[in-house]
Amino acid sequence: MTPTTQMISTQYTVDPNWPQVPEGWDLVEVVGVASDSRDRVYVFNRGEHPVIVFERDGTFVKSWGEGSFGRAHGIHIGPDDSVYLTDDFLHTVRKFTVDGELLMTLGESGRASDTGVEGNDYRTIQRGAGPFNQPTNVALTPDGEIYVTDGYGNARVHKFSARGELLFSWGEPGAGPGQFNLPHGIAVDSDGVVYVADRENDRLQLFQPDGTFIAEWTQVSRPAQVFIDPRDRIYVAEIGWRCGLFPGVEPVDPGGAYVSVLDREGNVLDRWGGSENPCAPGDFYAPHDVWVDRFGDVYVGEVTWSAGGRKGLVPKDCPCLQKFVLKSG
Repeated sequence: MTPTTQMISTQYTVDPNWPQVPEGWDLVEVVGVASDSRDRVYVFNRGEHPVIVFERDGTFVKSWGEGSFGRAHGIHIGPDDSVYLTDDFLHTVRKFTVDGELLMTLGESGRASDTGVEGNDYRTIQRGAGPFNQPTNVALTPDGEIYVTDGYGNARVHKFSARGELLFSWGEPGAGPGQFNLPHGIAVDSDGVVYVADRENDRLQLFQPDGTFIAEWTQVSRPAQVFIDPRDRIYVAEIGWRCGLFPGVEPVDPGGAYVSVLDREGNVLDRWGGSENPCAPGDFYAPHDVWVDRFGDVYVGEVTWSAGGRKGLVPKDCPCLQKFVLKSG
């Protein structure tokens, strides 16, 4: 998908005034966004205030987590409003209340499992290992079991009980079925099928709950995260091949970034983004996370700074957080 003109959603329209960030605050970049049962929206970002909470209309509520994270990477909010936050530099997934009280920690802070990786270059991983080496994202089953993608320094998916006991893991470095090159995002549908955004293999992989391979979908462009709504519509944040490439990696397609909506057969129901002006409202430079609230509105967080901003490739005012409102009718 090469960049031409901007693809416009058939179902959503961007809200250019969302949210109202407090004066003087800088999100830097938004790695994750999620909503709770009160329809409050939690923005996990790499600024000085890592967890910022907004009302659904964008009004600022509060922040928490200052000074507590090595590097923010992923967020998931469960049905009981527990907030799961992934810290790839500290090699942990932590469970909090909505007010920031720590409830549980998966992984040992600051200690990486031994995969033989050099730095955070997934191409140097020699073997899969236990939790964690730079984990990326979290998904839950209805019973509260926890799936974690362990991506930059590992090539595995780990499944934990609701109490945090490791049940099993699967995956090795590579490009075959059940192998991973940077498992970056994860979601579970109503039948328990696990969808893994295998980013650098440019595909989604589908698995049974026990890790048995089902299928791969390649109609996406470097997927970073997956979200599945109650009707089993699959939302994919696709970072594309224009930015965020490791040194020496040649783009498969020079096209831009998208958000896509798929059905359970992999058919594209909606897709938007991808133009030559990725900082325009409604378009994307580096979408990293996608979440859908109970009203059907879509939230997209972007890593504009690490993907290009610090190199001067992206203007500072390029959006790193956008809300798309479901059109009536």
